[in-house]
Amino acid sequence: MKAKKAVITAGGLGLNLLPATKALPKEILPIFDRPVIDYVVQELKESGITDILLVSGKRKRAIEDYFDSAPALEMALEKKHKTA
Repeated sequence: MKAKKAVITAGGLGLNLLPATKALPKEILPIFDRPVIDYVVQELKESGITDILLVSGKRKRAIEDYFDSAPALEMALEKKHKTA
């Protein structure tokens, strides 16, 4: 089966959303309980996309941090039986 791929372009300064985007990239701004980018990635997964490439700018470290693992946090949550 051939892999389905998607490219998310997450560039730009988010000037239309200032002052909120001064502190956070627009892709990390929350809608209800999750960042916008999480909804996008979840929709792609549910539609059968297997490979997702996210292109962002150098000031968008928060996006990378959001999807990166945090072993210390995960271990602390596991000890408290909060794995959900």
